[in-house]
Amino acid sequence: MPVNFYMYFITALIPLIVGSIYYSPMLAGNAWMEENNFTKEDLEGGNMVKILSLAYLCGIFISFSLTGIVIHQYGAFSMMMPEVKESGSSAMNTFNGLMTEFGGNFRTFGHGALHGVITALLFVFPIIATNSLFERKSWRYNLIHVGYWLITLALVGGVLCATLDFGTLS
Repeated sequence: MPVNFYMYFITALIPLIVGSIYYSPMLAGNAWMEENNFTKEDLEGGNMVKILSLAYLCGIFISFSLTGIVIHQYGAFSMMMPEVKESGSSAMNTFNGLMTEFGGNFRTFGHGALHGVITALLFVFPIIATNSLFERKSWRYNLIHVGYWLITLALVGGVLCATLDFGTLS
């Protein structure tokens, strides 16, 4: 677990912020409503506290999950489990040595954003496309949602990669 685990709660806000801009009428909002046959009246009356709270919770799950994709050092930690948690163990000493020497490698916003984009294209897009095929949705519908997730995961991945601090174990 990173020392600054609160970053998961901060990056969980990114999908909400991006969504409020991306799905606004000035950007993709009107196209999204058209693709779903929604009117403004259809969207009124929803329980926004419930919707935003659950969306935020999903954002926490996304942030937590994306960590293992955007931060390569996390793989070394999980590979050595559970021995790496034992104080003074060979696994802990090896992990601490790796973190001292290589802990800062590929820990930039750009690197995390790249992995966020790759995740959106190779994981999110096929999921949305599969659902869309069975729901008989258009490719425009796919592009609208994949565009949102591409931007969102790039930002979440970039922020997590640049800010999460795992450090050495004791």
